[in-house]
Amino acid sequence: MQRASDKETHSRNERMLNEPVEKVIPSLAGPTILSMLITSIYNMADTFFVSQLGTSASGAVGIVYSAMSLIQAFAFMIGMGAGNQISQLLGRGQEEEARKYASVAWFTGFGLGCVVAVLGMTQMESIVMLLGSTETIAPYAVDYARYIFLAAPFMMCSFIMNNLLRFQGLAVYSMVGITVGGILNMILDPILIFGVGMDTMGAGVATGFSQFVSFCILLFMCNTHKDAIRITPRNYRPTVQMYGRILYTGAPSLARQGIASISSVLLNSIAGGYGDAAVAAMSIVSRFTMFINSVVIGFGQGFQPVCAFNFGAKKYDRVKQAFWFCVKVATVTLLVLCVISMAFSGHIIELFRKDDAQVIEIGTFALRAQLITMPLWGYYIMCNMFSQSIGYGFRASIISCARQGLFLIPMLLILPYAFGLLGLQLAQPVSDVLAFFLAFVLTSRILKELGEKR
Repeated sequence: MQRASDKETHSRNERMLNEPVEKVIPSLAGPTILSMLITSIYNMADTFFVSQLGTSASGAVGIVYSAMSLIQAFAFMIGMGAGNQISQLLGRGQEEEARKYASVAWFTGFGLGCVVAVLGMTQMESIVMLLGSTETIAPYAVDYARYIFLAAPFMMCSFIMNNLLRFQGLAVYSMVGITVGGILNMILDPILIFGVGMDTMGAGVATGFSQFVSFCILLFMCNTHKDAIRITPRNYRPTVQMYGRILYTGAPSLARQGIASISSVLLNSIAGGYGDAAVAAMSIVSRFTMFINSVVIGFGQGFQPVCAFNFGAKKYDRVKQAFWFCVKVATVTLLVLCVISMAFSGHIIELFRKDDAQVIEIGTFALRAQLITMPLWGYYIMCNMFSQSIGYGFRASIISCARQGLFLIPMLLILPYAFGLLGLQLAQPVSDVLAFFLAFVLTSRILKELGEKR
């Protein structure tokens, strides 16, 4: 059994526990930001290239993305749940127990991915309609989804390994796997969609194959680098208690991503009532805002291992210092990006569907409305990651559900009914404001409790 050397372990712990947070967090966040950006870019690349096939094809990407989000939700639940435990265990010097969590997470994810693949392939048509597809979008969605479901086991394990490596403070390794897969996806998209003439199916093949390549690279990183915890069958020794801890700390990720999938399905269904143009427009807006948001999420993922390590080591003042540092950086970053994006909002939507004036009109207003409230995401996202990383699973789940669940779903049901298409466009911005205030109340209490710990 391969162990990280004493020297490397000491160096990692010294960096996580004693190096200035203003230095260690950006160093860990850099690779994760790049990984998140690449992931967002290749999601936008799928939308961009498929959009050239027509408005209905463009809507198909948004429909299938709901299924991809659900796969990601379960993977992040397992990966972040196990990763949090691993980080805290390493902070306490319990490396043997950390190895068990890594292998349990991987094999559980692969098995769950196989179940998703079988269900997806056997119930394809029913699933895309359930995800909010219209009759005209459905054929494109089926062509795209087929290869997404085939790749589900590899996709799920890739997300899990990405999180396991990050929580060990090895974000560079996870970056390599995600980045290579993302770049490959962007190269294959135009070749398969237009060059080979596979249309929407080509985008699905490109995404599925790229996820498999990322899986292979990440598994290689985990099992060949001596400072990383290996994934081996011999360490797959699950217990009820172990699964309980993974589920408790990973529940906020499932809640966040799972609720986002449900709200996305609801959004697609309501938008479908206004035509394929509305579905395509809201899909484009979602991809672009996700691209901006990926910078903050990537920065927060650099914060999480530092937070969990120091909480495990009972260095609570350092945990709070790291939290406020990240809030400031995230908020300023979003302000700058939103101001720039606001100035070019119309051109951004036009880039995807320049031949459809209705898509441009609907998408431009929706994008501008979301850019106004987006700077609030900096505080909101850090509150979610902070509460999850230190084991406040219930409150973290509430915060993670708020923006795209507790508030967005009611807003989607109320505002379009009252204001029509305008209500659909305003649902997310209104939810953002409400979620911000809820996160503020809950996190203030957590910070107070943390200040009382000794």
